[in-house]
Amino acid sequence: MSSFTLSLKIPPLLTLSPPPSTKLLNPNFSHIFFNTRILRATSRRFFGAVKVSLRTISTMETEKEIIGSQKQQLAKLFEESLKAAFPDVSDVQPLIAICNDAKHGDYQCNNAMSLWNKLKGKCTQLKGPQPVGKAIIENLPASEMIEKCSIAGPGFVNIVLARQWIAKSLQKMLIDGIETWAPKLPVKRTVVDFSSPNIAKEMHVGHLRSTIIGDTLARMLEFSNVEVLRRNHVGDWGTQFGMLIEFLFDQFPNWEADSTPAIGDLEGFYKASKQRFDSDADFKERAQKAVVSRQGGEEKYRMAWAQICEISRKEFQKVYERLGVHLEEKGESFYNPYIPKALELLNEKGLIEESEGARVIFIEGKKIPLIVVKRDGGFNYASTDLTALWYRLNEEKADWMIYVTDVGQREHFEMFFSAAKRAGWLPSNEKDYPKASHVGFGLVLGEDGKRFRTRSTEVVKLVDLLDEAKSRCKLALEERGKAKEWTAEELEQTAEAVGYGAVKYADLKNNRLTNYTFNFDQMLSDKGNTAVYLLYAHARICSIIRKSGRDIEELKKSGAIDLAHPDERMLGLHLLQFAEIVEEACTNLLPNLVCEYLYNISEDFTRFYTNCQVVGSAEETSRLLLCEATAVVMRKCFHLLDMTGNTSGSNGTSWCIASSSASEADLQNALSWACGSGNVGCSAIQPSHLVLSLITLHLMRSTVTTSKMELPTLLAV
Repeated sequence: MSSFTLSLKIPPLLTLSPPPSTKLLNPNFSHIFFNTRILRATSRRFFGAVKVSLRTISTMETEKEIIGSQKQQLAKLFEESLKAAFPDVSDVQPLIAICNDAKHGDYQCNNAMSLWNKLKGKCTQLKGPQPVGKAIIENLPASEMIEKCSIAGPGFVNIVLARQWIAKSLQKMLIDGIETWAPKLPVKRTVVDFSSPNIAKEMHVGHLRSTIIGDTLARMLEFSNVEVLRRNHVGDWGTQFGMLIEFLFDQFPNWEADSTPAIGDLEGFYKASKQRFDSDADFKERAQKAVVSRQGGEEKYRMAWAQICEISRKEFQKVYERLGVHLEEKGESFYNPYIPKALELLNEKGLIEESEGARVIFIEGKKIPLIVVKRDGGFNYASTDLTALWYRLNEEKADWMIYVTDVGQREHFEMFFSAAKRAGWLPSNEKDYPKASHVGFGLVLGEDGKRFRTRSTEVVKLVDLLDEAKSRCKLALEERGKAKEWTAEELEQTAEAVGYGAVKYADLKNNRLTNYTFNFDQMLSDKGNTAVYLLYAHARICSIIRKSGRDIEELKKSGAIDLAHPDERMLGLHLLQFAEIVEEACTNLLPNLVCEYLYNISEDFTRFYTNCQVVGSAEETSRLLLCEATAVVMRKCFHLLDMTGNTSGSNGTSWCIASSSASEADLQNALSWACGSGNVGCSAIQPSHLVLSLITLHLMRSTVTTSKMELPTLLAV
């Protein structure tokens, strides 16, 4: 193995947030033509040795106590029991799971069998896994959480939660807020790398999956009190910029006089430059020289590159605004100055070898090595990604790096994660922190079962897809006669809110690892597991509360929940499982788990409402509070999945719907919540119109304009 060093002037660290100044698009640095035989490193102060930390990381502090999930609370109790019952057995972690059969209990502890295998021949008193399970029960500390425990099969400990404890927990959440149910995760700061389109290319349907899956993961982690760094690793560096810059010079001779040349169709601009590059030898030579000039830091070429990036950035931002997604841009160019030193660190570990003129890292079990320096001395995706990983570990102090891309890039991530582990940047045990995870997702298919494309077989542009969703929703609204009742602006806003939310949910409800078929008719249906159905179910709950004429905020303070009916208890139990569902979704990086939970909750509520009269019953107060608890949990799910476009969260508000009969005070209260000012209630709702509650809040910002304050009835479904 031959050794090498690298040389490059390292600039000050810069953070790019869209839309950044063009001066920050890329730090001005001196480029060195890299000779793979003789390269020299500088600026060591930016690159210290990476030390792997195996510590347990506490969650961020919050004003109110974070209770954690039921499984976490049960685990604490059973941990004490295991230590008391079997003090000589070390490192036994409680194995708590939802009970396989609800007839036997709510949860179960599955430690007895594995403990018995360790105790065989060492203990004369216990004669099998069932006595082990009995010993676990006998040593449980007293707790109001558990009503009873029993043994089933080969030592399974079935657990039934106390009905009073479930009710008390629901009431406490209604008062303290659902944030107290946030799961406790063993991580403090996370980087979520998602979306990441290429400069000069339009975002397509594949970017939709990366963008909304990444945004949802970020939201779930943020709810779990993890600091999330949302990163947009745009492709803004590479040899293709030579042809783009030269084509810009040819097409717009006075480009310097115009800060944003009227390139128009950016995708067409890219295709035309590529066609010219492939067919015109003189242009190709100039484009190759332009790459050298740009990388050498010549101001003219840097400015041209910056303009092209800025034009792309503005187009990307339009899409992000439509989707309600926030990202901080740190593209390939940001990390480019740091690549030489990162590679030197890898070389010092003995990882980099020469192979067929390139510099590579051989990965165990892989036939093809990971190329980090090409034959011509240039860098590539692997060198950039390794450097970005180092930067995120050392400069941004992240504990967990999450990369959201299509499954086709799985091998690339496996290889560069393996290289980082060999270098000691990441621990070999994937359960330890810091760690890196690839969140792969499948293809979006058309109804023909093939990759989703236009009729001309081109990739579907994301802008076109969103336009189509909005157009179909608008047509449905017009067919319902809403064009006569609403202003044109209200019609547009409502179509956007429903259309975009439906598209997001239709994607997120699928396991991300699988392909899914894109079907507008299904995703916009008001039946089955769709966004429209779920938002309708929420509006229905709000209508029940309104019909009671009771002040739900006062009921929270003075009322009590009593889950006497089996369907009441089942709904209450499932509501309490919200935290562990979010915890599991975060741990396994599977947003569809929240979608499944949300749909199941709506079905649980339907069963409860069918069998338990609410308004006018002797149990009205208790059941209204249970309705409110259901609405609060559903709203938080909507927020995590960003089905509402509301970035401020719900915070337990009575998120009700309003009509033209709503009072000024009701509208003012709802408006104050929509603007993020706290918990309010809204009571005056037309019972004949069950509508999508999110759209009400979406429209209230623009419709409350006079003292009379009229708000039209919205989308009856």
